[in-house]
Amino acid sequence: MSERLDVTVRPVRWEDFDDLRETYFQLYDERDAGEPIGIHLFAERPSLADEADWFAAAFRKAAKGDAIFLVAEVEGHAVGSCTVARLDPAKGSETAHVGELGILVRRGFRGRGVGTALFERSIAEAPKLFEIVFLSVFSVNTGAHRLYERYGFRDCGHLPAAVKRGGQYLDMERMFLDLRSPR
Repeated sequence: MSERLDVTVRPVRWEDFDDLRETYFQLYDERDAGEPIGIHLFAERPSLADEADWFAAAFRKAAKGDAIFLVAEVEGHAVGSCTVARLDPAKGSETAHVGELGILVRRGFRGRGVGTALFERSIAEAPKLFEIVFLSVFSVNTGAHRLYERYGFRDCGHLPAAVKRGGQYLDMERMFLDLRSPR
């Protein structure tokens, strides 16, 4: 295992956009090189404008209290992010108590405590906004699955062939954490 890093987890800032966009775009290079990556992507890399729109929307959701949006900072750069976004932010929605978690860590910083720090802080803050948090994880990503189980996530579904990457299909597991009861 690589050396653990000194990681600061904090709320996202506007100036994090370039670092986070670069991290996200690197995933397309990894996928195209045939490297295993743990999240699903669009068929084609989004445009810079599309990424700016996504970032602005995610930032607004966090500012409005409809999401948690945290970054992991190492040596002054955002090297990962974790969001927990309200499933349905519509006022009065019957699913407004549910959040979906997504996490992203830049290559070179994985396996060094960055993702765990983001995950722990996000889960610690989640009860302020949510009662239930769910996530999706590739079935082949057994390490991540074990990590999520250690924090109380439980399996709630299996979706065969959920992602089609090139000519290969990847199954997806759905997991949830019930924040209503003490852990």
